[in-house]
Amino acid sequence: MPRSKMLLAALEQIQGERLAVRELADIAGGDPFLCLRLLREAEAHRTRRLGHETTTTLAAVMQLGSDTFRELLVSSPETDETNPGLAACEARSHLAAQLAQQWGAARSDVAPEEVALAALLSEMGELLLWSFAPELPLAAQEELESGRAVRSTQAQDQACGFTFKQLTLKCTLIWNLPLLLQQLIRGADNPRANLSRICVDTARHLSSGPDNPALPSDLAAARRLISGASLEWLAERLLGLNDQQRAAVIDGAEKLLAAEP
Repeated sequence: MPRSKMLLAALEQIQGERLAVRELADIAGGDPFLCLRLLREAEAHRTRRLGHETTTTLAAVMQLGSDTFRELLVSSPETDETNPGLAACEARSHLAAQLAQQWGAARSDVAPEEVALAALLSEMGELLLWSFAPELPLAAQEELESGRAVRSTQAQDQACGFTFKQLTLKCTLIWNLPLLLQQLIRGADNPRANLSRICVDTARHLSSGPDNPALPSDLAAARRLISGASLEWLAERLLGLNDQQRAAVIDGAEKLLAAEP
């Protein structure tokens, strides 16, 4: 994203020196395109050196070194931030990563940064389509808005012949991303992967409006995974909701949990 280059330049100007590794990782962590490029480059280096898989942005920066990271960022082509579909999808990715970081920490996850990275990259299929074939996500939107499809995945399959999640998963194989990240992006098979999927779903539902009827179900699902956190605490992390809307989501989640055997 163009803002990543501007942020690097602005921070270096303010500090009067090059940024520390952690600060560089923070820049990458807010930009799914940069994060993916960084991760692929780090994995290529790792493969040649036969080191451990690179599963966080900080590890990727440390693997490459700050100078290589800076050169990679400055030389990267920029996305079109004026594309409203791309901007909305990228914002959802960032929101999902924030949720994963906060909810994962509450779950005492061994490395919430890994879950956050997976959540950030889970929309890469759609982001690539908005960048290089915007007519496809636009066609999927038309299917949904016309009523010919009732769910986004159904709309995508009808318009494109595949879902955007399927495209993401196919790309993770082509890019040879670490197996752990592939599993977390897939969003099944274990609690950490389930949490990543729930965060992606919740971000998507939040982005569609505070009254989305799926939000109580998302909150209830998060509560099942994070037994040590209250619904109130979990709901406080749902950005964009006012007190009344947050209370309604909590009430809906409580009813869903109470109805379980």
